Amino acid sequence: MLNLGDGKHDAELLRAQAHIWNHIFNFINSTSLKCAIELGIPEAIHRHGKPMTLSHLAAAIPVTPAKTHSVTRLMRLLVHSGFFAVAKVNDGEGEEAEEEEGYVLTDASQLLLPDNPLSVTPFLMAMLDPILLKPWHHVSRWFGNHDPTPFQTAHGATFWDFAGGQPGLNGFFNDAMASDARLVTTVLVSEFRGAFEGLGSLVDVGGGTGTVAKAIAAAFPELECTVLDLPHVVEGLQGEGNLKFVGGDMFVDIPAADCVLLKWILHDWNDEECVKILKKSKEAIQGREGGKVMIIDMKVENQKEKADDESIETQLFFDMLMMILVTGRERDEKEWAKLFVAAGFRDYKITPILGLRSIIEVYP
Repeated sequence: MLNLGDGKHDAELLRAQAHIWNHIFNFINSTSLKCAIELGIPEAIHRHGKPMTLSHLAAAIPVTPAKTHSVTRLMRLLVHSGFFAVAKVNDGEGEEAEEEEGYVLTDASQLLLPDNPLSVTPFLMAMLDPILLKPWHHVSRWFGNHDPTPFQTAHGATFWDFAGGQPGLNGFFNDAMASDARLVTTVLVSEFRGAFEGLGSLVDVGGGTGTVAKAIAAAFPELECTVLDLPHVVEGLQGEGNLKFVGGDMFVDIPAADCVLLKWILHDWNDEECVKILKKSKEAIQGREGGKVMIIDMKVENQKEKADDESIETQLFFDMLMMILVTGRERDEKEWAKLFVAAGFRDYKITPILGLRSIIEVYP
């Protein structure tokens, strides 16, 4: 029973209540952002080229005039969340002209523009798809059953099997991975070129539609690049020059190459499955001088290390996402090292140059 009347204690209780409310309503931030994207708000502001008043914005997006005031309320939240900002705009002439406020893009909303090669919009749309949201409502039930994931509890199939039969979801997922891949390859080919020196061939395992491999193949014409993914993913995809596509299963066989690239692959799988993938990767580079496995994934920081609260929260979110959708997890350095030893590798090097993610080079 609450003991009200103590001013200090009451203030603490009210702060605790607000803290709970904010977490209850966290979904409002993401769904409001999705709404802004569906309405085309980032593009409208970008096309306007200067601070955009509410009246101009409402006229540029598919909103009925009677709901213009509701756009204000939507934008007020998104400004508070840092996705847009407000700046003064003067549409009149002379010193007496009345100043109004207009909306402008922030660094975050620049990454929501569909034409931005580093756009995160496909990832957002995939994560907020009803199919991927449904498992979150079954987590407590999953804890009491024997299903491998809440996704399977909700949909009766693994994420991978379900996605294979859902062209819409499969398209969202591939688009999301491709958008992230563009960001990764920008860093790879500009800041990590030395990692590719001396290599004659590379296989991008689980490379989807080939966004990463295409960029690497273009940046390193002497490097023979192969994309390995499930047959339904690479069906109809044609390679050219030093790039080719192969349908297959990484648990069964990985084509021989000097380098096996695993971008955002291992965090999808549990430790036993990761060791199987790593062993197949080791077989693929066996006997090749300078052969290695290159992993792009998170190295989780703990609170004792130099990681800010927001980064830690992002890592925790991703770890929960892996638990809900697939059988994987995010790992710290000790957990990564344990996998490498179990798969028979002798050494590794971690280079944290991709924000929350690192490039991990593993040597046989």
